[in-house]
This record gives sequence, structure tokens and C-alpha cells, in this order.
Amino acid sequence: MKIPAFELERFFAPYEFSTKYLLGSSDCQSMSINDLLALENGASNAFGEVWLGYTEYEGNPQLRAEIATLYTQIDPAQILVFSGAEEAIFAYMNTTVGAGDHIIVHAPSYQSLYEIARANGCEVSFWMADEAQGWDLDLNWLADTIRPNTRAVILNTPHNPTGYLMSREKFEALITLLRPHGIELFCDEVYRGLEHNPQDRLPAACDNYEFATSLGVMSKTYGLAGLRIGWVATRNRARYERMAQFKDYTTICNSAPSEFLSLIALRQRETIVRRNLDIIQQNLTLLDDFFVRYESRIDWKRPRAGSIGFPRLKWDVNSEAFCVDLIEKCGVMLLPSTCFFAGDKHVRLGFGRANMAQALAEFEIHLHQFL
Repeated sequence: MKIPAFELERFFAPYEFSTKYLLGSSDCQSMSINDLLALENGASNAFGEVWLGYTEYEGNPQLRAEIATLYTQIDPAQILVFSGAEEAIFAYMNTTVGAGDHIIVHAPSYQSLYEIARANGCEVSFWMADEAQGWDLDLNWLADTIRPNTRAVILNTPHNPTGYLMSREKFEALITLLRPHGIELFCDEVYRGLEHNPQDRLPAACDNYEFATSLGVMSKTYGLAGLRIGWVATRNRARYERMAQFKDYTTICNSAPSEFLSLIALRQRETIVRRNLDIIQQNLTLLDDFFVRYESRIDWKRPRAGSIGFPRLKWDVNSEAFCVDLIEKCGVMLLPSTCFFAGDKHVRLGFGRANMAQALAEFEIHLHQFL
């Protein structure tokens, strides 16, 4: 497979671990192993007893059972655990589409959600979000774009990088549109649980549609990216089996310590998610004030979910050049929209970290030169 460079990761590479303030990161505040183990009585001793042999290729049975509780129509045998969401995406794309196939991808998009398919010879149509409509999606366009060889629609909600959350009505209408065609729905739900209003939470795609595959991960909602644990949930048994077989050629099985720690985190998820939502709400209050002060220079559409937004720079500037300058002069990292092939006027801004107030203060100093 010949595949282009992953632009987001290549932009991060020289800066992520040397820049003081990561204001463009997509995950929530993380924690230490000790802090995580302290959330559950006896967890520290149990962690010391974890066996470091091979693990079950489908995932630790206890972990799969706990993940299944996130859904209403899924049992543990319909959960397949991977080494992060990226491996799960890689497995899905390599077992679903190839030359002669067509997929429709919600855009702007995380690059692997389309680039792997395209590298396999699949044709990709981009279902572009409408910024003027709060990054909403047009179902009429989607209906007109479906072809006889359309194999899957790739949806990401809550969305990276815009923070868009599809309405329940539109979500149900999407499934109604796809079902007669038997088109698969791959739904990236890695921010599910971070709705700013819990009443806005959508059902998981795998619960509502028999040909859906839902993607989850420990990195975003839970802030535990270092565990490198993700999963898919699906009632589509044929899809599950193909992905499980493909995993034999990637990681084979997952890290035993990571699976144990993920199990603890999911059992204590209410505490972890509540902490992360508190950080998000505090940071959104700061951002509301910040963007009112700079509304002449930055257009901000307040997200409804997740820990990221996608503001637009309103003056004559290239977002990538602006972001590099910000890193070099102020030690603050935003992510340019060029990493999403979404023009050069937006930046991804993350508000899930505890030090955002300090990062925002440094950003403001840099921003003054453009007033």
C-alpha cells in the first residue's frame, strides 16, 4: 500500500513534546497510573498481579463486557478491542472497500477515515459540513451522491475538528436513508459522552442500525491516550469476523496492562467524564469571553460536544504559517486547517486540558499584533 503522509501527525511530530502549551490537542486532561488506580479499591494490588503473557485476540473478556455496557443492543461478543482507534480504522477500511468501491466521508475529516480506502483504490466523495449552518450536513446531497457501488458512509459525530453534533432527527433520517440500500455506516464516536448537554447525546450507531460499526477509544472522552486501547462495536457479524481476522496481521492481541487499566477507567467512567466535562465547561466560559473580545478577527461557532472547535481567522493570513509562528514565538500550539485539507483559514483549538487559561493568555499576547 502506498499512502500519503498523515498531515496532522507530521505537523505534530516536531512540536508536540517540546511546545509548552498544546492548545490544539483533541483529547481531555490525562492522569497518572497511580491516580487512575486510586479510583478503585484494590486496583493497585490487582494491577501488580496482571499476567504479561499473550492476551485474547478479541480483547480481555472483562473489558469487552464493560465496553458493552456503553451500548443498549450490543453484547460482549460484538466488541472487538484494538490497539487504539487508528488500528480499528485501518482494519475496517482494509476489510470493507477496495478498487471499484465508493464511500462517502463526512468532511473535514481525520485523514485515516478516507486515506486508507483511497490507497486501496476506493473512490471517495466528501460530504462537506456547512460552516454557515453550524457545520451541519445536507442529507439531500448525500442521497444524490449514493451510487450502486457505494459500500459505506463514514460519519464522525461528535465531530473532529468542528465539535459538531448531529441532531437526533437527522441521525435517524440518515439510517432510514441507508437501510434500503444495505449501505454500511461507520460511525466515529470517540467523543461520545462529552456532550455539553447530556440530553443531546445520540444513540450509538450500532444500537440503531444493523449494518453500523461504532468506533470508541480511551483517548478522547477519558483522556487516556497512553493506554492505546480502542474498539469497535457492531451487530454485523460478517464485518466483525473480517476485522478480527485482519488483526492477525497487525497487533494480534493487545497490551495486558493497558486492557486492565482501561477496565478500571471504564468502571470509574462517571468520575472521569464528570471531571473532564467540568474542565471543558470552565474552559468554554473563558473562550466565550475571549471570542467576544476578538470577534473582529476570529469567527467562533461554539461546539455542542467534545473538547475541540474550529475557529476561522478573519484576516489575511495562512493558518499554517500563523500556527508555526505562534509555536516559535509563544510556545503555544494550535493545529492549522491544512492538516485537514480544509483550506488555510481555520485552526483546531482544544479546550479539554487543565492549563488552557495559561495557554490562552499566551495566545492573546501573540494575537495583539494582528489587531
